Amino acid sequence: MKLIVGLGNPGSQYEKTRHNAGFVAVDRLARRWGAGGAGGGGGGAVAKSRFDGVLWEMEIKSERCLLLKPLTFMNRSGNSVMQALNFYKLQPSANLLVLVDEAALPLGTIRLRADGSAGGHNGLADIQRAIGTQSYPRLRIGIDPPPPPMALHDWVLGRFSTEQESLLEPSLIAAADATECFITSGISAAMNKFNAPPSPPSPPTTPRSSPSASPSPVASSRPALKPPAPVPPSLTPEP
Repeated sequence: MKLIVGLGNPGSQYEKTRHNAGFVAVDRLARRWGAGGAGGGGGGAVAKSRFDGVLWEMEIKSERCLLLKPLTFMNRSGNSVMQALNFYKLQPSANLLVLVDEAALPLGTIRLRADGSAGGHNGLADIQRAIGTQSYPRLRIGIDPPPPPMALHDWVLGRFSTEQESLLEPSLIAAADATECFITSGISAAMNKFNAPPSPPSPPTTPRSSPSASPSPVASSRPALKPPAPVPPSLTPEP
């Protein structure tokens, strides 16, 4: 069993804000696998109110999974995660993946790590406080750093523009794909596949002329060199 947690803030005033990228990513994954809302509606798993959050129980890639959105506000996410881990007796290092926004990453990119510090993120910091370890996988979704002189707090609580939403879309698809890879193959496989930099474009190919082809008479503008004039016999030096 895997526990997939998306972090964010509850309430309509925080919908579509940058800090709620984790919520958006989990919602996307839930819809991909046929989840319904609180009253069903999707013909699949129904969202339940459990562990101080919204929870879906479903099968993803033939693996039993829990999708959790804590509703305790970002800086108090830890207790919700701890409750779910303890109830199902799950190991954070192997069974937990946290999806979260990251201002240090460019918009449209993602980054996975198997463990590490909170990196200044209040949601991750509270999870580490609650579960007593920083050894758990996390998937960061890039939202761009704030433009100066805007404060980070104001930036993350601001909403994406229409143009920024279109730039965010590839990272939401990648986050869902990477989460599925984590579920089936583990964090190392997901990191190897989704942390790889994009392949550089191939250099343009310079066409080669055939070795047997005769050079074009107009290939060069330089005049052909004339052979040197023969030396008169009388001026030929003695050996």
